[in-house]
Formats: sequence, structure tokens, C-alpha cells
Amino acid sequence: MKHTGSCLCGAVTFEIEGDFQSLFLCHCSRCRKDTGSAHAANLFSTTASIQWLSGEDKVKTYRLPESRHAKAFCTECGSALPKTQGGSKLLVVPAGCLNSDVPIKPLAHIFLDSKANWDSELEKVPTFDQLPE
Repeated sequence: MKHTGSCLCGAVTFEIEGDFQSLFLCHCSRCRKDTGSAHAANLFSTTASIQWLSGEDKVKTYRLPESRHAKAFCTECGSALPKTQGGSKLLVVPAGCLNSDVPIKPLAHIFLDSKANWDSELEKVPTFDQLPE
């Protein structure tokens, strides 16, 4: 399977060839800091390969010292981008940076022990198709 993706400003574009084995919604405090949201939504693959189509020189990876935690992002707009995990063949892809449909559903919410205190019963919060007036 082939997937395409980009950053928000479009400076970085990429193509991923292969399948994803999993999609996890991670609530750890590090992923919450990375995303500024309730959780990260990351796809994982040990068999897919990435080809940078444009802007590879604008991709920076921050690695949190003394941890396995890392975040790749566009230096122009800050959007989260794919990364390989520390010398392994594991490709980690933020689901939101794909332009193509995400082909799998999340397998689990993980690290719920550090979930944000406001992240509960969200299904009861009103919903709108666009910004409410």
C-alpha cells in the first residue's frame, strides 16, 4: 500500500510504501507535550519505507535525553512528521500528517495512568461540524 503525507505548510512531503501494523493513541505526558493535545495518534510499521519527496532538509528530530522519546517536525511550521525509532527499522508516523486515509483503526489507548485530567467523558461534550458561533 502507498500513503502520502505532508506538513501543514507543504514544505515537507513524503510517500510511505508498505503497511502499518498498529495505531496507538498515547496519553503519556511526553506525547501530550508533543501534540499539545490529549494524546498522540501514531502509526507503527517495521516493514514500510519512507521516501522524502520534498523538504527533507526541513525535518528536524528532537530526542529527549536519557529516553527513547523523540519527535520529528517541520522547521517551518512545526508539524509533526514521521521518524525512525533510534536506529531500528521501526517507522513511527503521526496519523494526522497523512494526506491519504489512515487504513487501520486504533488498537488501544495507552499510558492512561498519565492521561490529562480533562480527558474523560468527551463523548458527552457537544459537537459541531465547524467552529461554533
